[in-house]
Amino acid sequence: MKIKVIAIGKTDHKAIQALLDEYQKRLRHYVKFEFQIIRDLKNAKNLSESLQKEKEGELLLSSLQPTDELILLDDKGTSFTSVEFSKYLQKKMNSGLKQLVFAIGGPYGFSDKVYEKAKGKISFSKMTFSHQMIRIFVIEQVYRAFTILRNEPYHHE
Repeated sequence: MKIKVIAIGKTDHKAIQALLDEYQKRLRHYVKFEFQIIRDLKNAKNLSESLQKEKEGELLLSSLQPTDELILLDDKGTSFTSVEFSKYLQKKMNSGLKQLVFAIGGPYGFSDKVYEKAKGKISFSKMTFSHQMIRIFVIEQVYRAFTILRNEPYHHE
C-alpha cells in the first residue's frame, strides 16, 4: 500500500518544510509515501468561501486515482490514540488497498463533492490547527504508527 498526503498550498516556513522532509525520509523505510501539494488558487481572496472550497475540491479530486481511498482530516472526524491509529493503518494495509490518501483542506475546509467522495474523516483534535502545522502532525503520526507496528522504541506508552 502507498500512503499519500494531499495539502492545499505550499509552505513558506523553512522549519516546517525541514520537518516534513525529515519525516518523509524516515517513512521511506516503512512504506511508499508521497506528500502532494495542490497549488494555491489564483485570486483566492476575490472568491467567496463556497467557490474557493469548490475550486480547491475540484483540484483535489482530479489528483486522485479511481482506486484511491480518500480520508479527510476534519475536526468532526474520528479521533484515535496513536496505537489505535497504527491499528487503523494495519487494517488498511491488510485490506489490499492500493493507495490511502489523507487530505488536508484549505482554509474553509472541503466542498460537498469532496465529502461525498471521502471514505472517512479523522480528527487530530477538537482544537483548530493551522494548515501548515497539521501537515507535520499527520506525517509524524503516520511515522509513529509504523514504529508502533514494528515495536520500535520511538513511541512510549
